[in-house]
Amino acid sequence: MKLFKAKGEFVWHRHDNEDEFFLVVRGVLHIKLRETEIILNEGEFFIVPQGTDHLPYAPDKAHVLLFEPKNVVNTGTTASDKTVENPEWI
Repeated sequence: MKLFKAKGEFVWHRHDNEDEFFLVVRGVLHIKLRETEIILNEGEFFIVPQGTDHLPYAPDKAHVLLFEPKNVVNTGTTASDKTVENPEWI
C-alpha cells in the first residue's frame, strides 16, 4: 500500500500482471482509460484490471491510497521521468 499526493497528469501506462486499486482519501482523482474516464471522489475506489492502459490525473491536489504488489514499477511498462524504482511503502 502506498499513499501518494497527486496533482496534474501522470503518464499513460499499464501493468501486464497486476491489478491496481486506487482509493481516494482526499480530493478528486480522474483515471482515463482508452475508451472512458472514471472520476473518483473522496471515499471512492476503482480497480484498474491488469493489462489495461490508464492515465491517472488530479485537477487539484488529491491524496490517494494505492494497493498493488510491492515490486510493481509505478509506470508499469512505460519508462518515463516519473518512474520510481524503489517506492516508499506504508
